[in-house]
Amino acid sequence: MSTPAPETGNMIAQGLLPELDRELANTRKALERIPDDKFGWKPHERSNNFGWLAGHLATLPMWGVMTIDRDDIDVAPAEGGMQFPKPATCEEVLAIFDKNAADFRAAVERTNDATMMKPWTLLMTGKTVWTMPKIAVLRGMVMNHLIHHRGQFTVYLRLNDIPVPALYGPSADEGSM
Repeated sequence: MSTPAPETGNMIAQGLLPELDRELANTRKALERIPDDKFGWKPHERSNNFGWLAGHLATLPMWGVMTIDRDDIDVAPAEGGMQFPKPATCEEVLAIFDKNAADFRAAVERTNDATMMKPWTLLMTGKTVWTMPKIAVLRGMVMNHLIHHRGQFTVYLRLNDIPVPALYGPSADEGSM
């Protein structure tokens, strides 16, 4: 009896999962720190407030699921549009994030290399903005987007004298991770 060949149909996903797990855990670690009474705070008039930023971080993993499950999305359709939750407490933020993070991880885990290489298109009112392979969208427009806004979020923490978590190494407030 021969040994079955190792699974190679989802090597891209298997390579992405350790990084995804780390980024999702680091994002949750940051989100846990937003005080309920700071949701309306913002560092500048043109900035989004703390609550909006936390809600955005909580919903970004949902875009990973949509990238895997769909071949395009119109961010400004002629009618309607996407509605996002507007959490008002840290507990609500974490519940939204935990669901979306788990769904994102499960979607990556179940996908295959062919799906990861399939083109995905961002549309605005029916017009193509750009098209990239789904793996490029997941890395560049979902995960990097999450990391970017998490960086903003940690600045908001600092400006409010809230300890910044150790993410990639020690922070000024915490030792090693």
